[in-house]
Amino acid sequence: MMTLKSQSVRAISNCHALAAWLCSLFLLSTTPALASGVAIQLDLQGALGVATAEYIIDGIKTAEDRNANIVIIRMDTPGGLMEPMRDIIQAILNAKIPVATYVTPEGARADSAGTYILLASHIAAMSPTTHLGAATPVSISGDDADGPAIERPSPLDNPADGDDGADTGDSSTEADETSDGSADDAQQDEPNSAMGRKVLNDAIAYIRGLAESRGRNADWAEKAVRDAATLTAKEALAQNVIDVIADDTASLLAQIDGREVSVNSIDIAIDTSELVVETIEPDWRTKFLNVVANPQIVVLLMAIGVYGLLLEGYNPGAIYPGVAGVISLLLAAYALQVLPVNYVGLALIIVGFVLIALEAFVPSFGALGIGGIVAFVFGAIMMFDSGIPGFGISKIFVVSVAIVTAGLILIMLRLVLKLRRRGPVSGKESIVGSIGKAMESFTGEGKIWLEGEAWAAVSSAPIEENQDVRVRAIDGLTLLIDPADS
Repeated sequence: MMTLKSQSVRAISNCHALAAWLCSLFLLSTTPALASGVAIQLDLQGALGVATAEYIIDGIKTAEDRNANIVIIRMDTPGGLMEPMRDIIQAILNAKIPVATYVTPEGARADSAGTYILLASHIAAMSPTTHLGAATPVSISGDDADGPAIERPSPLDNPADGDDGADTGDSSTEADETSDGSADDAQQDEPNSAMGRKVLNDAIAYIRGLAESRGRNADWAEKAVRDAATLTAKEALAQNVIDVIADDTASLLAQIDGREVSVNSIDIAIDTSELVVETIEPDWRTKFLNVVANPQIVVLLMAIGVYGLLLEGYNPGAIYPGVAGVISLLLAAYALQVLPVNYVGLALIIVGFVLIALEAFVPSFGALGIGGIVAFVFGAIMMFDSGIPGFGISKIFVVSVAIVTAGLILIMLRLVLKLRRRGPVSGKESIVGSIGKAMESFTGEGKIWLEGEAWAAVSSAPIEENQDVRVRAIDGLTLLIDPADS
């Protein structure tokens, strides 16, 4: 009896297990397969500055912390500053996961600093109708040949802007095609100054090293720096400068699935099957710093700062102008640290603001104000005339600010002249000749209302209540008056 009962219990248990197995099999057959990993997507748009570099570097670290399969940097940039570019490249070279830089959308570009970043990435991809190149370093004055150059890559140099390899026409092409590669031909494209040659050679060595480390065309990379050469997406793929041409992110992931890349000297196969693509947007801090580090905004912040402190000094205790001025100047100081600035232009702007402010206190009848406007215009144009894309200042903006300032000076001069014509506004001189109103009817002595006060008055003519009277003279605290219409 006990044996039958045990067998019955065992049979029921087996039935339960079979039912559970069938249910799990049914759920697996009806539930979509879960993604096996995640791809972190970052956007590098516009000129490359400090805030943008921080965003990209933090995005790569976040992807590493989350064990993402790959980082995709969608890029459309005209170039930018050298130090932020080097920081991004260092983060890519030391990344623990593959980084794919993707020039997109169609019509986008990876000029200047963007070319370096593209060549440094584990995967270099472009959309159709995009281009890259023009990675020649420029000086702060936009002329590599004359004067000290600084390590800031920029887009294609205009031949009129300098003598350092800007001639990218037939002569340079013929030089490239010569078999002996003579030093004379190569020397024609070199900057004239020692500093210019130093910066150019450093940039060439840097970009060649990046290209060689990824097995890409280092010779073309050198031409992108030396001759500001550019390539379309199809040309770049044909010349082994990039790896993939993709219409969208999905196409990119499909094409690089299974591709082997070297990550920290370890060869790994990229697994992009069933990835969930997650985009990390720039936070409010990055967006705010990008706005502040704008030449137009910097000039406005400097103006607000200077005039705020001047108003606070003219009206001690007002507080608000002083607080606004200090905050504005500190924000402008931050922006000037991360922007390519010509300090002669900065000095001219400061002198211009001071002269305009002095116009309000010194009777120069517009001479100081006009001088300040001229100094401001030339200073603003010189301060950000670096040739670096995205970090120039609009001449229309400068002229507009100058016109507004000139209008304020004209208004101020008009008020000053009006005050001069008004005459005395206090004391005995301000009372004689003024108009008052009789408070009562009287002949001889009476009361009149003048400038908010009741005065004793004497008139030789009869005065009616509420009649306008004119002060003829003052005797102590008694006013000698006549009818205003007499």
